[in-house]
Amino acid sequence: MNDPHAFFILASYAITALTCLGLIGWVVLDHRRQTAVIADLEARGVTRRSGRSS
Repeated sequence: MNDPHAFFILASYAITALTCLGLIGWVVLDHRRQTAVIADLEARGVTRRSGRSS
């Protein structure tokens, strides 16, 4: 590649890929954390208001 901007272009793609992977990882970890919090609340007997029958 003799393009004078090749390094900038490849670095931009790499930074974008790392940012996307970081965001995906953050969402996965947050989902696990929220699932654990919900399971803890349900184990303590706390229920959702929307789950109550009228």
